[in-house]
Amino acid sequence: MSLLEVKNLSITYQTRGGPLRAVEDISFSLDKGKTLGFVGESGCGKSTIGFALMGLLPPNATVTSGSVQFNGSDLLSLSEEDLRQVRWQKIAMIFQAAMNALNPVHRVADQVAEAILAHTPGISKTDARAQVRELFDLVEIPAKRMSDYPHQYSGGMKQRAVIAMALACRPDLIIADEPTTALDVIVQAQILDEIKAIQKELNLGILFISHDISVVADVCDHIGVMYAGQIVEYGHRRKVFESPGHPYTQELVGSHQALMEAQSQPLSAPTAAPNLLSPPPGCRYCTRCPEGSDTCRVEKPQWIELTDDHRIFCCHKNPDE
Repeated sequence: MSLLEVKNLSITYQTRGGPLRAVEDISFSLDKGKTLGFVGESGCGKSTIGFALMGLLPPNATVTSGSVQFNGSDLLSLSEEDLRQVRWQKIAMIFQAAMNALNPVHRVADQVAEAILAHTPGISKTDARAQVRELFDLVEIPAKRMSDYPHQYSGGMKQRAVIAMALACRPDLIIADEPTTALDVIVQAQILDEIKAIQKELNLGILFISHDISVVADVCDHIGVMYAGQIVEYGHRRKVFESPGHPYTQELVGSHQALMEAQSQPLSAPTAAPNLLSPPPGCRYCTRCPEGSDTCRVEKPQWIELTDDHRIFCCHKNPDE
């Protein structure tokens, strides 16, 4: 049985302009010890999925359909108190912008210990402090820095502290939402290596969210490419990154290759993403797709199996042609 099984998940935000269909008919699974990456441009619904799994959607968001099975339990049917017991003990999140995730007026170690004290009945502050020391060793923060305040940490150290906080209760699943944002490439590589090492040591399942397909291809076993609230390509990282089938994935991979080859002419999208208050009836990528046709504008895409572990959501029956 999979650690996480999501089927036909749809999420809508109520806005002044009407209902915004942020996530539509999303399905995926994740096994323990494996990493699934979601990649796509800002606003495509990646973080919304993470917040839904944590039970942290804002008041104007509604799960309109679907099921979320975690270790055999349906997260969507749990009460707020039951969700609170799952949150951080079983599922934890590394939030975006670690610079802002720590309270500036509390010592870092005290903030990490807070999760341990909240979810471990009867534990003493001394024992919680000892666990924090172990976590700091795990993420390679010197013990002598435990009593520092966040402003005394570098960006990389703050990110490590947030990772330590997510690991505080030894959860089964970590949702890593842009865990290396705003870090330079050297520190980013160090953080990614640490995440992979910690996953191997603790046998964690990780849902990795990023806008950078090269990062996702480096750390994830499988990749789900998202566009305008939908998964448009799904498969093993090597197949998705080396043989992208969907035109949008091809653009993402092409933009990475253009940067690596230092091309003078940057790639750019010809039009904006569709308005999710009134998305097109057919393919949501059709106005930007070089292979788009009149059929794409009205015909709903279908899943096309490229191989046994690689599929795309497309109107073209033969996308390679």
